[in-house]
Amino acid sequence: MKKLILAVSALFLSLGIFAQNNKADNILGVYNCGAGKDAYKVKITQLSDGTFKGAVCWTADLYDEAGKIKTDTKNPDKSLRNVPMDKVVIFSGLQYDAEKQQWSGAKIYDPGRGIKVKMTAKFEGPGKLVVRGTVLGIGESVTWIKEK
Repeated sequence: MKKLILAVSALFLSLGIFAQNNKADNILGVYNCGAGKDAYKVKITQLSDGTFKGAVCWTADLYDEAGKIKTDTKNPDKSLRNVPMDKVVIFSGLQYDAEKQQWSGAKIYDPGRGIKVKMTAKFEGPGKLVVRGTVLGIGESVTWIKEK
């Protein structure tokens, strides 16, 4: 009986994950990322061309020691170095791949390092978006939690 309950539970869990990955606009929303003073939130919206954009909409550590809002000083595009850290666009042009049931086709920007890397994103549980950045085959994954 325990095996049957476990199997049915696993089936429903996998259906929930599949359901989150089977529609392009399921990615829309606000996500909690990081922890402590490194915590931030990203808002994902859909652009008019059907692709998706993610921008920081809140950060726990917004002010420097002098009380001024921190800006994106490491951005390789010098014209964007005065953008407040709670307004930085971290990706744009993200596309849904229905065959792979994931989002890809864009680069994600890491303001802490000042670099852009290839990005993929896929739900791996209810409200758990796993975002992976890779460069030259080396990657790092982080989990973003969707706000309800």
